Amino acid sequence: MNLLIKGGRVIDPSQNMDDMLDVLVEDGLVKQIGKNLQASADVKIIDAAGKYVVPGLIDMHVHLRDPGLEYKEDIVSGTRAAVAGGFTSVCCMPNTKPTIDNKAVASYIINKAKAEGFCNVFPVGSITYGLSGDRMSEMGELKESGCVAVSDDGRPVTNPELMRRSLQYAAGIGIMVISHAEELELVGEGVMNEGFTSTELGLKGIPCVAEDIATARDIMLAEYSGAPIHIAHVSTKGSVRIIREAKSRGVRVTCETAPHYFSLTDDAVRGYNTNAKMNPPLREAEDVAAIKQGLQDGTIDCIATDHAPHHLDEKDVEFNVAMNGIIGLETSLPLSLKLVDDGVLTLNQLVDKMSCNPSNIIALERGSLKVGAAADITVIDPSLEWIVEADKLASKSKNCPWLGQKMKGAAVATVVAGNLKFVR
Repeated sequence: MNLLIKGGRVIDPSQNMDDMLDVLVEDGLVKQIGKNLQASADVKIIDAAGKYVVPGLIDMHVHLRDPGLEYKEDIVSGTRAAVAGGFTSVCCMPNTKPTIDNKAVASYIINKAKAEGFCNVFPVGSITYGLSGDRMSEMGELKESGCVAVSDDGRPVTNPELMRRSLQYAAGIGIMVISHAEELELVGEGVMNEGFTSTELGLKGIPCVAEDIATARDIMLAEYSGAPIHIAHVSTKGSVRIIREAKSRGVRVTCETAPHYFSLTDDAVRGYNTNAKMNPPLREAEDVAAIKQGLQDGTIDCIATDHAPHHLDEKDVEFNVAMNGIIGLETSLPLSLKLVDDGVLTLNQLVDKMSCNPSNIIALERGSLKVGAAADITVIDPSLEWIVEADKLASKSKNCPWLGQKMKGAAVATVVAGNLKFVR
């Protein structure tokens, strides 16, 4: 499909580009960017007047649940939700059944995504076999099979010597380690953030230092070994401070946060709302402020959804036994655009954190509209208002804390490798 995206505000931090321009797409690649471009009769025109045209959004932290847990989500439904949210590429975490700890599972995901998916899918392999934490996976095989990073996301690597060796080995073969920073002995039986709200609700709390200590340990291991590390789903002011200090002394650390950590506090749990139960848990107002400051000053490199679909039967239960996690692919963009409206980020900074930086951190060769680049493009209407309705979400699961709420801003066209995969 050849396309001409006309009259939009083209924002591409990788080229320091921010101007009213047209984008011509031919044979799956960006062919030309300029003013008043002309195209032949067989080219489809997309009117982008009043809209933003940006490098395709990249979510480096999603759970597609495929293989093995397809009743929650699968590659087809998950990638359909992704393009509806403006994402052209997603990185899927390894806590599937079986785990992404070998070539066969990674190849299954890649092949199914190519055959049936709506966007690019890049698997993340596991650090240890079966997420067991006791034996390092064959990272070289995982990289050769198409995995772009390794992580035991959902579980921390509790053995510091194993984590150290994993960092060293991964650095040697050029693959990123993504840390799930959590000290399980401090988490205990906690089900939400430890604080005033947990005390009032009578729920066991998880102290913020459970994240802070694990973040500090993994950064120190990375610093000692000289290896890069990426910290997933940062939620506490302590972690932001630790990462900021590490960056200031040259440690090769990057990190991400999720929209719920800058949009909600643990007050969202009131009423024992299981759609506000996640790991790490929603924190307090001071943490939300620190996350925003970390985004603003560059401490936090990326916004990722940690899209974690669960069946209704796993959420419509007592709070203590409900599964952790919420879906986020279809609400991430409007929640993140609010950071621009509120003056926390510039539009260029937001595109950096949702496209360019994720691509650079895990070497995807995406996140740019340079001529000759793969034509992964998101067209955004920043003023479009819409209601989050369960029956209109593309995801199989509906575990979303914003159901029934009004959102502002949405993707109106998502182009993957030159193909129009979603139109609103």
